[in-house]
Amino acid sequence: MSYVDGFIVAVPKANIEAYKDMAREAGDVWMEHGALSYAECLGDDVPYGEVTSFPRAVQAKEDETVVFSWITYKSRADRDAIVAKVMADPRLQGDAWKNVFDGKRMIYGGFEAFLEK
Repeated sequence: MSYVDGFIVAVPKANIEAYKDMAREAGDVWMEHGALSYAECLGDDVPYGEVTSFPRAVQAKEDETVVFSWITYKSRADRDAIVAKVMADPRLQGDAWKNVFDGKRMIYGGFEAFLEK
């Protein structure tokens, strides 16, 4: 079974193209360092729930959209090694992302897959 890192973030609609550019570069970096797949998805049908929802989870504002992303790896050990390489990669250094989205409202975590079809 594979290992998955998942992410949810609110991105201002005015920054969507900048986010896409950033994601394309990050995806290239992750794949070059050994990730099995890299996906970025813009919210299309993500209603604001009464108790909980994707928009509530990241405190999305009216002028923001929710982005749901994931990266897959062969294992947790592979993920840990790949992430170390990605974080050291000079293409992803710096704080440019801070102009694109608020990292304090990003939700992320690693998950061990138990079912894949």
